[in-house]
Amino acid sequence: MSLAFISHADCGRHDNGWKHPEHVGRVRAITSALKYHPELFMALELLEGRHATVEELALCHDRGYIDAVRALSEAGGGRFDADTAVSEGSWDAARAGVGCVLEAVERAMDGRNRRSFCAVRPPGHHALRAQGMGFCLFGNVAIAAKHALVRGAGRVLIVDWDVHHGNGNQALVEDDPRIHFVSMHQWPWYPGSGAAEDRGPRNTVWNVPMGPGLAPKRYLDALFGAVDAATAHWTPDLVLVSSGFDSMARDPLGGFTLELEDVATLTRGLVERAERWCGGRLVSALEGGYEPARVGAGVIAHLQALQ
Repeated sequence: MSLAFISHADCGRHDNGWKHPEHVGRVRAITSALKYHPELFMALELLEGRHATVEELALCHDRGYIDAVRALSEAGGGRFDADTAVSEGSWDAARAGVGCVLEAVERAMDGRNRRSFCAVRPPGHHALRAQGMGFCLFGNVAIAAKHALVRGAGRVLIVDWDVHHGNGNQALVEDDPRIHFVSMHQWPWYPGSGAAEDRGPRNTVWNVPMGPGLAPKRYLDALFGAVDAATAHWTPDLVLVSSGFDSMARDPLGGFTLELEDVATLTRGLVERAERWCGGRLVSALEGGYEPARVGAGVIAHLQALQ
């Protein structure tokens, strides 16, 4: 059962506008980096995902908001806020981004691919039930968690290591006791949420706010500590990762200090835990990361550790 690499050409159709930090070059940098790692490339099962249906999007989002995204895209585009754009191709791109992660969940649950990485955009971990924000339109990973429950998982763990708090992930899953959510993020930083005392209404949230510029081991220990707390006496059937490579050093939108070896350590730590918990089932999806060459290198380290 090889590691799946899942993407979709339509993810390139989302256009945030000139000089926006979230652009298609982020995904292209990943495929470019793979060319320099032929053994890894040959080991991957390369798959094109699918488009999520409206019914699948509605697992987490209001129908009125879904219709608004579609209408704005079909009208040629517009903005939900200064950061979050919709272009003519965004409806197809956003549904493809969600659909790739849903495909990965289905493959994990039926045994075709225990682990997958989804190279998708737009990202999703800031999207709220009825509001796009922070470059995000739909909650790719949150929808995937709900979908996993539909497909037979009893418990799902989401780990979000993007440098920004996954406020959308949290908001979309915190009412469901079958989903536990861990977010390590820079504090204080956009979007201003994610305090340590915020455990959600059911105490199923573990927020890990961290200052910038710390030694990498501080971040690794903090995240693993939260993951272990979230899974004490609670064993997930699937692990989902919101993989934000803006947590790496020198990202223009973050202040964390993680290097390639730290990305590998984080990944291996989750893979080892997933092997104990759920037969190794783990699905990772691209979130942030705004220095394309660093994103490409970070994903290579991530993929190597996922194998």
